[in-house]
Amino acid sequence: MSAAELKVEAQENIRDIVIDEVFPHAPETIWKALTSAQLIARWLMPPTGFEAIEGNSFTYQTTPGGHWDGVIHCRVLEVVPNRRLVYAWKGGDARNTGYGAPLDTVVTWSLTPVEAGTRIQLVHAGFVLPKNDSAYTAMSGGWKKVVRQLNEISGEDKE
Repeated sequence: MSAAELKVEAQENIRDIVIDEVFPHAPETIWKALTSAQLIARWLMPPTGFEAIEGNSFTYQTTPGGHWDGVIHCRVLEVVPNRRLVYAWKGGDARNTGYGAPLDTVVTWSLTPVEAGTRIQLVHAGFVLPKNDSAYTAMSGGWKKVVRQLNEISGEDKE
């Protein structure tokens, strides 16, 4: 590794967003909300082409910014029913700084049965600071709201 590469690596800081909650619902109930496109549209945003099948590619459309069209490109990396869902989350444009800067991250949902219901852990990993500062800041608060909405929608399914 050259001195220039070392310098760049030292300047870049990788950050993850981690949310850890316990919901009073069965893992199967939360899993349904995590893997149904109609329900995802209610707690996150409408996905296009989503299926909980490894290798499946899908997208979300959010607010465009600068040179970025607002499309988030995702690919399902791992599916363990009622336990774990992992997908790549990429977007942005290299010509942008701030909102819409390139983002190459991974979202992991882990469900663990506990006495009170299900422990849900969301890890959105791989934010490179400083270039992903605005996404990291916005999504740190955004994911908290999304997880609350996931809890509410999971609570509606009392069959």
